[in-house]
Amino acid sequence: MSRLTHVVNGPYAPPVAARELTAVSADGARLHVEVHGPDGAPAVVLSHGWSCSTAFWAAQIRDLAADHRVIAYDQRGHGRSPANPVCSADALADDLEAVLAATLAPGEKAVLAGHPMGGMTLMAAAGRDRFREHAGAVLLCSTGSSRLVAESLVVPMRAGRSRIWLTRKVLGSRAPLGPVTPVARRILKYATMGPGSAPGMVEACARIVHACPRKVRYAWSHVLDTLDLDHRVRELGVPAAVVVGTADRMTPVVHARALVAALPHCVGSTELPGLGHMTPVEAPALVITRIRELVSTYVRIQQKEGA
Repeated sequence: MSRLTHVVNGPYAPPVAARELTAVSADGARLHVEVHGPDGAPAVVLSHGWSCSTAFWAAQIRDLAADHRVIAYDQRGHGRSPANPVCSADALADDLEAVLAATLAPGEKAVLAGHPMGGMTLMAAAGRDRFREHAGAVLLCSTGSSRLVAESLVVPMRAGRSRIWLTRKVLGSRAPLGPVTPVARRILKYATMGPGSAPGMVEACARIVHACPRKVRYAWSHVLDTLDLDHRVRELGVPAAVVVGTADRMTPVVHARALVAALPHCVGSTELPGLGHMTPVEAPALVITRIRELVSTYVRIQQKEGA
């Protein structure tokens, strides 16, 4: 059971996994993996974002596990996956490959969903053989492929060098986040969620983010600062849907629109008015619906044709 079960309560508490396992990445990094739902059901793989964990997907896991095999894993250094000194986009792709190899049968297709750094993980792995073997379709939630600091709206200043410099300092801060206080909740809500987010949603996200080790948060901030996966997006040839909140300050809607324009096989784009960066928590039913649609359209058909 995730240690966050005792931190995040109520409807946002992460469900208990049917099975837990450890996937070992190419460089030896060990990744905590959870499998929910019935064996033999269509597979969904969930990849969370920077400073989060499998607990972030609680709503999606709870719903989808009724009739899907839901695989969620902690990115290296996050949640219950031990820290590793190697932090790079290629390491994220290696880790995803290890999870796919540990949980899916040869040739088995799945819908892969990623939220910011999780979406970048899917982009980084796009040209790899194992990704192509297992990816039936992808859902990219609130993510981008490059210029993450330059386009960020977290710092309320006019665009320019000063805003980029200050954004880099804020997102790459070494300071510990400390306990979840009223001030901390207000800051997190401003930076990552829409103005109408319910207090319970804000509390859940704050506790997940504050549980991320400071050194891990700092190390990965530098990877995101210099990230450039534009060329990998063009290799993402499987059906891909995009979801973004129009009030997203971390990865503003400009990123989603760039992805839609660059993806070889975009099958849908959804812009959610007034929602922020945490779309799977802010709009759980919409994200669940998009995943179910992708499974129904691309994974079930492929399984039937391959039978």
